[in-house]
Amino acid sequence: MLALKLTDIKDFMNKLLRSDIFDHFLLQEADILTGASFVIDGHINKDFYSSEELEALGLADHKALPFSMLRTQCFDLIKGKKTPSSFKFIFLLSPDNLSRTLASVQSGYTVSDISGMFLNLRYQNQLLLLTTGVSYTIFSTDKSLEAEWDKLVRRFLTQHEIAFEEAV
Repeated sequence: MLALKLTDIKDFMNKLLRSDIFDHFLLQEADILTGASFVIDGHINKDFYSSEELEALGLADHKALPFSMLRTQCFDLIKGKKTPSSFKFIFLLSPDNLSRTLASVQSGYTVSDISGMFLNLRYQNQLLLLTTGVSYTIFSTDKSLEAEWDKLVRRFLTQHEIAFEEAV
């Protein structure tokens, strides 16, 4: 697991909510505390969509909606003159991106071995932290995939000019 402090909060929030940088991640959950508490459960409500709609949207094998489909609602909850008291976003890789990631790091794990590769964002007390995680469907003491995921996340942040430092 990696823990990073995102040092330019304003720049990061603009990139998160006003650009498509995080749009390819699935949003599992968002908790936003402003004048009221808002919880967004990003899990797909399969009863809302027909199977044809899920196929057309490319969501048939997804557990949660892409952030691109929820970003505007998150932005509307956060925008304004006052900073939220706190928020939390839990992102995970889509099945396609999980498969590509496992192939790119030449992992011995299969997609069925992994229940999720996560990015967790938490803002509280004027501190914005990003943590990573890998959730397995099998028992393993091999942590090499977690180390590779941490490297990929650092590279992703650097490529998108997101300032960070190691959290202590």
